[in-house]
Amino acid sequence: MTLNENLEILSNAKGVTGSEEEVRKLMINLMKPYVDEILVDKLENVIAIKKSRKTAPKVMLAAHMDEIGLMVKNITKEGFIKFTKMGGIDDRILQAQKVIVHTRKGPLPGIVGSKPPHIQKEEERKKIITFDELFIDIGAENREDATKMGAAIGDPISFDIKYQQINQNTVTGKAFDDRAGCAVMIETLKKLEKTETDCTICAVGTVQEEVGLRGAATAAFGIDPDIGIALDVTVAGDVPGVKEFDTTVKMGKGPALTVSDSGLITHPKVLRLLIDTAKEQKIPYQLETGLLGSTDAARISLTRQGVPSGTISIGTRYIHSPVSMASLEDMENASKLAAAAIQKIPKLF
Repeated sequence: MTLNENLEILSNAKGVTGSEEEVRKLMINLMKPYVDEILVDKLENVIAIKKSRKTAPKVMLAAHMDEIGLMVKNITKEGFIKFTKMGGIDDRILQAQKVIVHTRKGPLPGIVGSKPPHIQKEEERKKIITFDELFIDIGAENREDATKMGAAIGDPISFDIKYQQINQNTVTGKAFDDRAGCAVMIETLKKLEKTETDCTICAVGTVQEEVGLRGAATAAFGIDPDIGIALDVTVAGDVPGVKEFDTTVKMGKGPALTVSDSGLITHPKVLRLLIDTAKEQKIPYQLETGLLGSTDAARISLTRQGVPSGTISIGTRYIHSPVSMASLEDMENASKLAAAAIQKIPKLF
């Protein structure tokens, strides 16, 4: 399957943080042809291993399977769902979004509702409506009806968005943060399938990244890698209103290499490895620094006695919203860079 096909499958899957089962099953099937062994650890990270000699350096690739979303907090007596946020979501983008409540009885479609603007007072129209003032309408008559339909406290809620290719290189869809990284990781394994690489590769689909990089921490402790590379997305700043000081990363200009962010200063050997590899392979790349967020690499780097780590990111528009936009060419180049860099890792040890 192509990178585009894998991304479509993964993007359309449900995987709100803490409820990654559907994505994990897909990842197992999609990685299986390219590795020797697949494990699922106690926190339910999936770890695909391509083995080498016992003394070979061990590299951990990490792409998180979870997506931002919502969760049922309670159900009103009138049958409306009140919710909490799972991951960082701007309240301003929630109104009128189509969502799916994932219940034990099956999916329930709904709409995020609010007080109609026609009956709002002037001061109400000027303020941001926060998530605790919103609700989800699933068409229930009352709480009992909503319960019969399957809704329950704790049910994950995802945005109802389908993947779409809008031109040769540009795609839109749900959960590119970080299904784009997952697709890049699969493509990297594919590129290395028939290559003699003197590294043991542990490709990890991590859980609960959006609420504190949790899965990466436990997976890295168990793997004890010699080097870590996170495959993630980052803010593409090539839209109106974004200053170059905020970010210089642009969509379609190659993968972005993190120099530093709020959780990681990329190990100089790893950064040099990625830059030198990109130059040698004539892969376009961008450098990024100063972003407030972070990636799984931040937690991998602090594991045990420390792990030299870095991040390869895809510049993506509108991340942490219901729908994102990204370049397939950037993802392909990210996988080329990751595969080529892995082949050079033994020279670092």
